[in-house]
Amino acid sequence: MSETPDVPRLELEATIGFNGTVPSGLKVHPDREHLVYPLGCTVIIEKINQEKKKDQVFLSGHTNDVSCIAISKSGRYIASGQVTYMGFKADIIIWDFVERTMYCRLTLHKVKVEALAFSPNDKYLVSLGGQDDNSVVVWNIEKKEAICGAAAQVLSAGTARCVACANQRDDLFVTGGDGTLRVWQLDLPNRKIKPSPVDMGQLKRIIECIEVQDDDKFCYCGTTTGDILGIIIETKLLHHHGPEKDKFSKGVTSLALLPTREFVIGAGDGTVGMVSSMEKKFKRQKHVKVDGGAVTSIALRGKGHQFFCGTSKSHIYKFSHPEFKHELMNTCHSSAVNDITFPFGTSELFATCSFESIRVWHLPTSKELLRITVPNMTCKAIEFTRDGRSIISAWDDGKIRAFYPESGKPMYTINDAHNKGVTAIAITSSCTRIVSGGGEGDVRVWDIKPNMGTKYTSKLVEALKEHKGTITCIKIRKNDAECVTASSDGTCIIWDLTRFVRNQILFANTLFRCVSYNPDECQLITIGTDRKVGYWEICDGSQIRSLEGSKSGSVNGMDISQCGNYFVTGGDDKVLKFWTYAQGEVTDVGIGHSHNITTVKICPQSRHIVSVSEDGAILRWKIPIM
Repeated sequence: MSETPDVPRLELEATIGFNGTVPSGLKVHPDREHLVYPLGCTVIIEKINQEKKKDQVFLSGHTNDVSCIAISKSGRYIASGQVTYMGFKADIIIWDFVERTMYCRLTLHKVKVEALAFSPNDKYLVSLGGQDDNSVVVWNIEKKEAICGAAAQVLSAGTARCVACANQRDDLFVTGGDGTLRVWQLDLPNRKIKPSPVDMGQLKRIIECIEVQDDDKFCYCGTTTGDILGIIIETKLLHHHGPEKDKFSKGVTSLALLPTREFVIGAGDGTVGMVSSMEKKFKRQKHVKVDGGAVTSIALRGKGHQFFCGTSKSHIYKFSHPEFKHELMNTCHSSAVNDITFPFGTSELFATCSFESIRVWHLPTSKELLRITVPNMTCKAIEFTRDGRSIISAWDDGKIRAFYPESGKPMYTINDAHNKGVTAIAITSSCTRIVSGGGEGDVRVWDIKPNMGTKYTSKLVEALKEHKGTITCIKIRKNDAECVTASSDGTCIIWDLTRFVRNQILFANTLFRCVSYNPDECQLITIGTDRKVGYWEICDGSQIRSLEGSKSGSVNGMDISQCGNYFVTGGDDKVLKFWTYAQGEVTDVGIGHSHNITTVKICPQSRHIVSVSEDGAILRWKIPIM
């Protein structure tokens, strides 16, 4: 941010993303109208009932990934904690929900804030440090200062993982974790907190989540064993645990208590279940399995007539309680997004690729329209054919796979296209030829021909072997007679696609990340790890101009507008930059990514910019009026 202090900001229109690995990271605000969840180092407030476009507010202030979230009972405050690097202190930020601004920043814990909880009357905030900190601290919200702290567990026990405050008393809270479960009492005059261990007899459990009953008589703990513990708070004794036989696979990862004293359970295997009250021995009543890994969050809306589930693979499901029916409300990539592409001539749709999946999105609503899954493989690059009849994709298992864009069904596969994975791909305007690049540095040209109706045959036309490093980008000229390839060996080569010989070569002391023709096709523009944006003459391969693209970290993604008047870049500095082509100046910047930007694209109608990053986030920006 300090690189571009006086440059105008790009308007962030929408984000697609949710960090599902944060325990209980998905929350419903007490006003019942908003969802609150983390994405990288940002906290997002999103309206639940949306008409046409996403209504989102972004709370930015953390310097690293958000690790926990809590909302006060009144709904006035949101608290979020973060992780940081070893040896540094991790911040807690309390946000004012009404003003959508930072209320205060609290710093005491080392490396990570594990969990947060507000007292019922918004007086105190209880924070739990991670395994490198091992402390529990009570904060005075009004005075914005720490009251007292203590070690979260005895030395013989493991790390504390979760905390929950009482519902009637401000001075009572419960912490649980690996072999530890304690009830704490705040002694305000002496500025001390006194722990009382819960006697569980011979039972050994690792606590994942805690819920306290409305009247503060009992607290309930979900465990990695797959059962629920019922604890009497006053006597600190274990009352009951269950289900005894039909335990939840991979543990109870999230827990919500309904007014009927029944429970909604989220399990590590993706099961969402209803469990009877403690009096009925926590028996399973009904359950359903959802896609997307472990259920890490369950958030009740109101009294629980509707609830939301967040999973570790970044899916958000909406459940109706009486019918126990669910629908996928939000989804996104849970790992780094490697490429973006738009179909020729339309800005309504775009596709992204990541580990195991290709997804097609509707740009105005940010809704997923299609998901193509290939288990345990990473898609490195994608491209729509110009006629829109297929999606061509490059995979790390050395295969080029083509899919039908309407159904996502396989169209054809080119096996063993490259022996170190396919890393870049491009398609000619005629849709009959594919140019692919591999991890070994080969550039290969393939002919694709229809055979017997719906079947296709692929034939290797030529293998061009001059690069010594991974091919990172391929671009083909409009007339299909020439292409340019960028490589991590520090060269860009312009190839003749009719004679299959090298026309020109560009040298630079960098690992090239991206290359692009300007619309006149008389110049090339390149970016790479030397943080420079280079302009090159195509006819003789000479460098015309070199601009500083970033002050810190490589520039990874770049795209030039169809008119050629401006281009955008993004990289490891997490800042999207909007440049004028002729002047070579940054006119606007987009700040919103929490992780390194992997690639950027301008939509064909030049209204929006889409940028993606290593945390799986997809951000849509409005192009400024030139």
